[in-house]
Amino acid sequence: MTRRPSPPPPPEPDPRPEATPPPTTPAQRPGTANPSRTATPGKPGTSGRKAKPAQSSKAGKTAKASSGKDGKGGKDGKGVRAGKTAPKIPAPRREPTRGHTHRAAPDEKAPNGAPDGKAPDGKAPASLQPLPVPVSPVPEADRARLLSGTHHDPHTVLGAHPVTHGVAFRVLRPYARAVSVLADDVRADLLDDGDGFFSVVLPLREVPAEYRLRVTYADTELDTHDPYRFLPTLGEFDLHLIGEGRHEQLWEALGAHPMTHQGATGTRFAVWAPNALGVRVVGDFNYWDGTGFAMRSLGGSGVWELFVPSVGEGELYKFQITRPDGSTTYRADPLARRTEVPPANSSVVHASHHVWRDEEWMRRRADVPVHEAPFSVYEVHLPSWRPGLTYRQLADQLPAYVSDLGFTHVELLPVAEHPFGGSWGYQVTGFYAPTARLGTPDDFKYLVDALHRAGIGVLMDWVPAHFPRDDWALAEFDGRPLYEHEDPLRAAHPDWGTLEFDYGRAEVRNFLVANACYWCEEYHIDGLRVDAVASMLYLDYSREDGQWTPNVHGGRENLDAVSFLQEMNATVYRRCPGVVTVAEESTAWDGVTRATHHVGPGGFGGLGFGLKWNMGWMHDSLTYMSKEPVHRKYHHHEMTFSMVYAYSENYVLPISHDEVVHGKRSLVSKMPGDWWQQRAGHRAYLGFMWAHPGKQLLFMGQEFAQGAEWSETHGPDWWLLDPAYGAEPDHRGVRDLVRDLNARYLAEQALWQRDTDPGGFAWVEGDAAEDNVFAFLRHGPQGTAPVLCVSHFSPVVRYEYRIGVPDEYAAWQEILNTDAAPYGGSDITNPHPLKPDPTPTHGHPTSLRLTLPPLATVWLRPV
Repeated sequence: MTRRPSPPPPPEPDPRPEATPPPTTPAQRPGTANPSRTATPGKPGTSGRKAKPAQSSKAGKTAKASSGKDGKGGKDGKGVRAGKTAPKIPAPRREPTRGHTHRAAPDEKAPNGAPDGKAPDGKAPASLQPLPVPVSPVPEADRARLLSGTHHDPHTVLGAHPVTHGVAFRVLRPYARAVSVLADDVRADLLDDGDGFFSVVLPLREVPAEYRLRVTYADTELDTHDPYRFLPTLGEFDLHLIGEGRHEQLWEALGAHPMTHQGATGTRFAVWAPNALGVRVVGDFNYWDGTGFAMRSLGGSGVWELFVPSVGEGELYKFQITRPDGSTTYRADPLARRTEVPPANSSVVHASHHVWRDEEWMRRRADVPVHEAPFSVYEVHLPSWRPGLTYRQLADQLPAYVSDLGFTHVELLPVAEHPFGGSWGYQVTGFYAPTARLGTPDDFKYLVDALHRAGIGVLMDWVPAHFPRDDWALAEFDGRPLYEHEDPLRAAHPDWGTLEFDYGRAEVRNFLVANACYWCEEYHIDGLRVDAVASMLYLDYSREDGQWTPNVHGGRENLDAVSFLQEMNATVYRRCPGVVTVAEESTAWDGVTRATHHVGPGGFGGLGFGLKWNMGWMHDSLTYMSKEPVHRKYHHHEMTFSMVYAYSENYVLPISHDEVVHGKRSLVSKMPGDWWQQRAGHRAYLGFMWAHPGKQLLFMGQEFAQGAEWSETHGPDWWLLDPAYGAEPDHRGVRDLVRDLNARYLAEQALWQRDTDPGGFAWVEGDAAEDNVFAFLRHGPQGTAPVLCVSHFSPVVRYEYRIGVPDEYAAWQEILNTDAAPYGGSDITNPHPLKPDPTPTHGHPTSLRLTLPPLATVWLRPV
């Protein structure tokens, strides 16, 4: 497998780049810095409603009560009349803890709430004094843990709780000057306990089903729900499935989800971090200070959860995790469905609003098994195919281009978010988010939808083999190895400087299996090409003796990875009918495309893939084509050897991005000879490839014989197709050939229907090494005509070249010739029907006398 470039080493983490504290905020405590981006001081944003400034009534001062219908104040009609002076109740003297002082308030986004300080039903609330004796501040131990970010269950302390003399309300709001609670038509002020803590006991018989907080800062007041009044948003069944590693829709449980919960709109945040001492959620909505937004740990699941009212779509966020050693780290959400545009790396709250219009495609997708259907793939790197285009702009161009050339599918280099563009997407940090470089998740859905409506299937490269070490992503996510293996020798990928997943951990395996399902279900992806499978299967992959540990049987097979791949394939095929999984696997592992329950000679069940890239065919055939024609006779077997194992797996013949980078040269530049011979060899090779058993894949730019290697910085050399360019006909001719190859391929069932059936192929001439000639028949289903393919890789014309054919056909017609003039060839063809004569040749009773063009492939069929 090609070694892909690793990203440059990340800079030292700055938890709050570009950020400046709000002007009203004194120096922040350590650990409260913004981990993501600049927080612009100013008025609260649109995530809430600003309430009118109001004077807070304090204990021991005159309070005014709103009267009800009967003119009496209070909930039960008893109490102080409106406008009268309330009896003075001695306020409890509570000295603040030493060093506890008010903090100046930052400008904060105001959550949606009742305007003008009114209660939720619109009535002006009465004011109720705190009881003079019973008090219920946050206990000192809980207080310390909340401030240090190590509290595992803040909901048992903060919020409203029944106590001996009523209901205690406890709030943690750093920088607040005052906090009031609005409940049951009553407004009561909380006592300031210092360090942002406020508390009060109200003489209520039970905890109110709904209440709100009025939070007063230096220059504004906010009316909001209390995050700590809500029950958990995840149920026991979700947690049970997560613990067992069997939550097949994990993205529905973890991550950030806008929702309505207990009558309030907001966002549910949930993250798996079993080693964390505490987790907070931070974002623009709290100016990246998570002190007042501690999450709760849900039992022994390792999941932390918090419902934050009034936070909605588009909000940036991260998780502030306190590691086992007490230090903190700011992490992007592993299940974020949307991210910032790199190099920014915050997660973004997202909800999809795309309406799919590909019902017809999805309905018939599973009608024919992929190995019995035409499957011609155009491989695309979206950011560089037409540099600068967004997903939606690509939707206007890519489907039309691919459809015009006749490809049945596109395969997209990894779409999942990645920080380093030079990795081409193969070093993923956002496994559940399409890259934001080209638009939003709904924009990507729009592109897939457009391709489906154009009749084109969509495959994407998927990378479960490894992930980068960025300290804001998955590496040691909660302070200890979590997604990676705990054994450093198992965790470190020797080739790419990345980390390998711990496939033996149920939750990690679940994260990946659910991710495969996620792309197929949420984005209607038709296939996953799984990258670097060989590096997953072998414990000694790219490792020397002493750098790896054998498995329990003493072997080098990674049994955890085998189990994971089997589970992934079985789950995807069960949940997503019509989807195909494709393995990029470069070894002779037995049973890559065999069913998981069929045990092979090695003692393993099949891995369960639908198709496998035939890396051996690619390597051997390109080696042959790179030789000068005079030397090819010594490498003749390299073009025939693939048929020895052609039916051991279900194969794809790939000329992928890996073969046209890093000094390997483009496909046409691999060919020897002058420019004419290079183009002729390129065309002849494509003709051979399209006729060979197996599906085919061609990387962008090779369809028009681009001479330069591919670069992700500028993409294909489209200027070669500009009519103003002198050699434009040469490149356009090759592209016209690709269009005709696909058209004829689709029309001839013999070229695809029996790709995995040995009866669909028969050598006619496989030993003509001196002539550089290969001839074979492809057979279709009963009652369909065969196709005769003859490839000639010498730069000479061979006249009257005898090829044996079955005797049941009266004549044969040339249906494709890569040397035809429209493709840029010398136009040496067989224009008329050819009648076989009764001269036995190549084991057949009759034979044709052909004219073989130089460096060309010819297809014929009976007429």
